[in-house]
Amino acid sequence: MVIQRSFFRIMGSLFFLSLGLSCEVNNDGGISDSIYAKKVYPLLGTNHSRWFFFSSASRPFGMVNLSPDTEIDGAWESGYKYDSDTVKGFSHIHAWQLAGPSIMPINPDLIDKRSMFHDYYSSFNHQTEQVFPGYHQLFLDRYQIKAELTSTKRVGFHRYTSDGKIALLFNLNGQLGPSFMNNGIIKAQEPTLITGQVTNLPTFRRPKPCTVYFAAQFNSPIEDIERDPSTGNYVVYFENQLSKPLKVKLAISYTSVENAEINMKEELSGWEFYRVVNESVHEWDAVLSRIEIEGGTEEEQQRFYTDLWHALQGRRIISDVNGAYPDNFGDEFRIGQLPLNDKGEPLFNHYNSDSFWGAQWTLNTLWGLVYPEMMDEFVQSLMQYYRDGGLIPRGPSGGNYTYVMTGASSNPFIISAIQKGIVKDDLENIYQALRKNQMPGGIMEKIGYEHNTNIGGGLLYYMEKGYVPYPLSDVIYGSHQDGASQTLEYAYQDWALAQLAKKMNKTDDFRYFLGRSYNYKNLFDSISGWMRPKNKEGQWKADFDPYQYENGFIEANGAQNTWFVPHDIEGLSQLMGGDEAVSFLLNQSFVEAEKLGFTAGSSHQRERHPEFVRIPINYGNQPSIQTAFIFNYLGKPWLTQYWSRRVVEEVYEDLSPDQGYNGDEDQGMMGSLAVLMKMGLFSMKGGCSLEPILELGSPVFDRITIQLNPRYYSGEKLVIEVRNNSDQNRYIQSAQWNGKALQNWYVLHNDIVKGGTLILNMGKAPNEQWATK
Repeated sequence: MVIQRSFFRIMGSLFFLSLGLSCEVNNDGGISDSIYAKKVYPLLGTNHSRWFFFSSASRPFGMVNLSPDTEIDGAWESGYKYDSDTVKGFSHIHAWQLAGPSIMPINPDLIDKRSMFHDYYSSFNHQTEQVFPGYHQLFLDRYQIKAELTSTKRVGFHRYTSDGKIALLFNLNGQLGPSFMNNGIIKAQEPTLITGQVTNLPTFRRPKPCTVYFAAQFNSPIEDIERDPSTGNYVVYFENQLSKPLKVKLAISYTSVENAEINMKEELSGWEFYRVVNESVHEWDAVLSRIEIEGGTEEEQQRFYTDLWHALQGRRIISDVNGAYPDNFGDEFRIGQLPLNDKGEPLFNHYNSDSFWGAQWTLNTLWGLVYPEMMDEFVQSLMQYYRDGGLIPRGPSGGNYTYVMTGASSNPFIISAIQKGIVKDDLENIYQALRKNQMPGGIMEKIGYEHNTNIGGGLLYYMEKGYVPYPLSDVIYGSHQDGASQTLEYAYQDWALAQLAKKMNKTDDFRYFLGRSYNYKNLFDSISGWMRPKNKEGQWKADFDPYQYENGFIEANGAQNTWFVPHDIEGLSQLMGGDEAVSFLLNQSFVEAEKLGFTAGSSHQRERHPEFVRIPINYGNQPSIQTAFIFNYLGKPWLTQYWSRRVVEEVYEDLSPDQGYNGDEDQGMMGSLAVLMKMGLFSMKGGCSLEPILELGSPVFDRITIQLNPRYYSGEKLVIEVRNNSDQNRYIQSAQWNGKALQNWYVLHNDIVKGGTLILNMGKAPNEQWATK
């Protein structure tokens, strides 16, 4: 395994260099002044892609995520997959359960018009491809067309160059990623303008249709538009096109054609393609430069900024520049309006998002420290869903709930933002929305994609019996009906809400939810030594195997999920025989997991493979990604330092299309985790404590500088200086915070955001005396 991973690291570096990913664009598009975006390797892990995983011609959180599609059938292994050498179109939306208009440039002289609408794909070669944040360029062999892509937040910008003719095939009907597209139409409005729309039909996960409206403008007059009656798709032909590159601006909106045109007018009025490329790269540079790193290898720095780039991906804007947004909760579709400031600008953007399941260990901490403005904006967006639909969502899509995953996973995200002082206003209304989510009638009652009932969450059993039974019933109401995991998740979320209740002097609620947070104890089996599912009658699951995947646990096994008690490690330790016994068991689990590289295979789909499924700790998925930092709480911080560094080395250091996150990246989740672990920072309780803390691990880099946002924090920057750092010197010998000796394995969030310097003195051997009291 080690040899194989080292091979991928070497090949990844060579591959990176061979593609010339240096952010150099010819003609007027030189962007050699880029410092951070040019370190990003967008092709990471793309052999195990999924519809919303890959990004190239996109802005941070942009509504448009324009990129080539080499696979278009389904949500998994779709979008841009590196090992597929055929382009099937350039589509504008790669979002959670949503796709959008796809364009394929063709040469009408080089294609059989009788089969043009069924046979229009083209091969391409990676050797002539260039990809970096904000830009994608490749060469379509079949048509001899050079394709270049960039974008603003809501407008895709295409540039096609060829010695021959260029026409555009609009694919508006049929399967496109997770959606079946239907009712796609185009209308000519002006000599160089068309408008149209296409509908994402309902899916198992997204219960209602979602229409995407668009306006496309060209730099050449339209000669003709041909529609194919069998596919419903269109080809647009152009006049006077041979003497110049064909440029296309395509703006989208989820509300109306008129708003798509407004989006284009406000964001992209001109035709300077390379200027837009430069603006996009510089925008990425601005957000990536919030964290500056020194030390480590060039490859380690490239992977770090690739991880950070992923942390700002996937969750995408769905509101227009004027604040209009889709509200799909009622019987009839409604166009909502976000609140505006004195200048008529929206106070925040509205977002489409996969679940926040696992965000307590990832986005909560990274965004809360480095991007508090994004955390604030997402809280406002989640509350807008509450005002429209009555619940804070776990993962909304198309202006509606999808009920993805389980529990009230967005609640700790919001609570963390309040505890850190990021969100300060309207706290009573926010609290009542959070409370509703965790009571009957709230989202905690529903399991994944349970649209029409509210039984699968097992909340009433949890409240009455102190656990969610497994099996709950013979009826399957949705997905992830696994009572043991649900119980553990609900207990943590109850603890988090109890902390906010205490902050707001809601004594009765504090006591109530804190009492529920101990429900995890009802599933600990002292005979087996693991968390174990119980049925309705209170009987332990027969033939229990802690290494059996799922069967009471969500995307995990019992050995992994036993550690899901982040709010009460002390109580868990007492159940399991004390700190020494727990440390021994957890350390042995890491030793065993190391043999498989700490992940269950190379992708999320392989987690059920018999060879990988029995791993005791899996850093390719969310349920056990906190485990390395449990040692801090057991009085052995040196084991946190050792194992957190080992996980980084094995899981989050490759640079190749084959090796990425070896699991389920989930819209920035694992990218955020990788960034945090490489900085040696973590938050076991997800930042939901009355006084949030940041726990220390073993930083990879010699110096880390975090620029703090002055709108939210009084400090200018946080510096982490790691002295005598190396691959061997991974253990903290001593530490100082702002010149004073630090004897704890954590620092207070409220101290860190005032700015200062954390010095970590590293050594080759563990210092078993530091921070153990």
